[in-house]
Amino acid sequence: MVTQQFEQLTRELIDSLKAICAAYGLGNDGNEFKIITQVFLYKFLNDKFAYQAKKIRPELAKAESWEAAIAALSANDLDMLQLQMGPDTARLKPEHFIAHLWNRQNAPEFAKLFDDTLRDIAITNNDIFAVKTDGGAKITLFDRVSEFITDPSKRDAFCRAVINKLGDFSFERIFNEKYDFYAALFEYLIKDYNKDSGGKYAEYYTPHAVAKIMAAILVPEAVRGKVNNVSCYDPSAGSGTLLMNIAHAIGEQRCSIYSQDISQKSSSLLRLNLILNNLVHSIPNIIRATPCSTPTTGVERR
Repeated sequence: MVTQQFEQLTRELIDSLKAICAAYGLGNDGNEFKIITQVFLYKFLNDKFAYQAKKIRPELAKAESWEAAIAALSANDLDMLQLQMGPDTARLKPEHFIAHLWNRQNAPEFAKLFDDTLRDIAITNNDIFAVKTDGGAKITLFDRVSEFITDPSKRDAFCRAVINKLGDFSFERIFNEKYDFYAALFEYLIKDYNKDSGGKYAEYYTPHAVAKIMAAILVPEAVRGKVNNVSCYDPSAGSGTLLMNIAHAIGEQRCSIYSQDISQKSSSLLRLNLILNNLVHSIPNIIRATPCSTPTTGVERR
């Protein structure tokens, strides 16, 4: 019941963000895809940080505002809190929180503040979340999303509309649920950018139902929970749905994902998929590069 409720709330959030983009002339546009996925990721990372912080310091869950309580911590206490968090949680500062931006939404040049916040999160977490190209360049987590709005006079209003949608609910209660929630969520997130309905911005991706069957063939029930140190490689990974299902069948902490794809869009989606599915440790293994001439998916036990 909780999963269904949150799936519905999440779909409403995605639809609301798409409606905002459409209102500013970006409906079914390639830049809409970048805005939706990056804003959604910002929301997810913010709520994951809150979830982890409250587990480590239960008094934060009792505070009237957990954001204000963290902002009141000393620099040493904040550093210690972040050190206690797992490697799959973004390192955020109080000025990165959604609540902080919400309180500053009437400030002059709010769009610049919004963009600067996302970029600072990307820089702070570059070692964890950056995807590399085959030339060694790093693709950071966030762009300056307001700059996709071509009319500078509308950027502040656009960012205000976005930030007002992000506080409607929190993912915190869903982090203990089964990962199938995230598979359904991811598929809904990218549904308008697939081959059938995404126009020239679309790319093929493996439907979750098909990927689940393929994972069952590659990792049968008889070996599940019995293998460790497995490497999973896909030289044409796309958004990574097949790799995610294989990783779930093996166990997220029992395997590492290795992948490449020529598409920047697919690499960004794969990174998002890894973050949603507790596979952040495999992000350094994503390479944006030309795939080999004969695409195959490999599962190797070492």
